[in-house]
Amino acid sequence: MKNDKIGSLLTFGGYDWRILDQQADAILLITETIIDQRAYHDAYEDITWADCALRNYLNGEFLHAFTNEDQARIIPVTNQNEDNHWYKTNGGVETEDRIFLLSLQEVACLYFGDSSSKLNNPGKNQRYWFERKDENNHKRLAKLHGKNGCWWWWLRSPGRVNLKAVYVHGTDGNIGIQGNNVLKGNISDGKCTGGVRPALWLKL
Repeated sequence: MKNDKIGSLLTFGGYDWRILDQQADAILLITETIIDQRAYHDAYEDITWADCALRNYLNGEFLHAFTNEDQARIIPVTNQNEDNHWYKTNGGVETEDRIFLLSLQEVACLYFGDSSSKLNNPGKNQRYWFERKDENNHKRLAKLHGKNGCWWWWLRSPGRVNLKAVYVHGTDGNIGIQGNNVLKGNISDGKCTGGVRPALWLKL
């Protein structure tokens, strides 16, 4: 595994993961496909990543489905949860996570090309969406596991208000900075369910 490079794929815990970064003896991974469809939270209420139902699921039921050996290789990390750049919505307190979602800043500026100039200097007509013609949008597209075509997936950052969370659009890879309803995708309501691409730091 030490020969794996940023951008390459590996299998871990029964999933295919893409390497996004490497620091010393650890690599940052994100699932290659959207592996699940879940709401960001289980109630329509103001929420941040620290207290949302999706974080609880990823660091609970999802994590514990890995073998003890695999769990021992997943490194706890402290995540800074920045405010929404455009709307100044509260990102919440920092969190210690073993499994997490990527943030707006990580997706827009670090791991899928550097589009920081567009994030930090939105055009006068940009109110809800990241630049539709951004050259890096296609890198953010992801297929829903076992299905044809791409689907939208959650980020951990807050949207325009804390009733929404930022997401990556499934048609063009554009980032919906206004966000989607945190309860959108509640299966019992028959709504479109948000995609989940877990990320983690893995010990080499």
